[in-house]
Amino acid sequence: MFVKACLNGARRVEDHPAVPRTPDELATAAAAAAAAGAAAIHMHPRDDSGAESLDGSAISPAVAAVKAAVGPDVGVGVSTGAWFLPDPDDRLRAVATWTDLPDFASVNLHEEGAVDLARALLDRGVGVEAGLWHAEGARVLVDSGLAHRCTRLLLEPLVQDLTSALALTAEIEAEIAGVALEVPRLLHGFGTTSWPIVEIALDRGLQTRIGLEDTTVLPDGSPAVDNADLVRHALTRR
Repeated sequence: MFVKACLNGARRVEDHPAVPRTPDELATAAAAAAAAGAAAIHMHPRDDSGAESLDGSAISPAVAAVKAAVGPDVGVGVSTGAWFLPDPDDRLRAVATWTDLPDFASVNLHEEGAVDLARALLDRGVGVEAGLWHAEGARVLVDSGLAHRCTRLLLEPLVQDLTSALALTAEIEAEIAGVALEVPRLLHGFGTTSWPIVEIALDRGLQTRIGLEDTTVLPDGSPAVDNADLVRHALTRR
């Protein structure tokens, strides 16, 4: 089973006291998640104001700290969400400032400039996780010809109704059917769909993820202690 720990996302400490923000906090959370069985780490580094950031001044210290904490066998990745920097050129300039490189970065294919950003990351030796939120993003990926170069394809139906989320997943999979079959697929939900979709992903033999970015509660609805607690519960679902 491959479970990736998504440590923080846009969550704040007001959402959960164990949400990590600083490089040291991210390193501590990542080490605990890896010890609990996480195969990879996904995080949103923060700038000095606490905002999610793509700038090298935020990305590089966080990547260096987390890589040192988890060792070489656990992949470390970051987000490149367009909400960090809406201008595609600004995102390209930010990526160029990275010194300590993550193993991979997620790129949401439906966002403006996503293909150029994916190519820039690959040119720097950073793996790309193709974020597919719906069929439109999947079509962009297929048309780009980059699917076979990706580290994994992320099936990310982020709507909160499970039936709708599974319908979105089916639409995404229809668009990528037969494409880059050697590239792993990772399926995950968000919020209310997090645990049901973890179950479905594991049943299907797909990779999945869990962490405070996606949910702050355990399968029974009780509060999770931290990211490691969430990972541990995911790995005991099967």
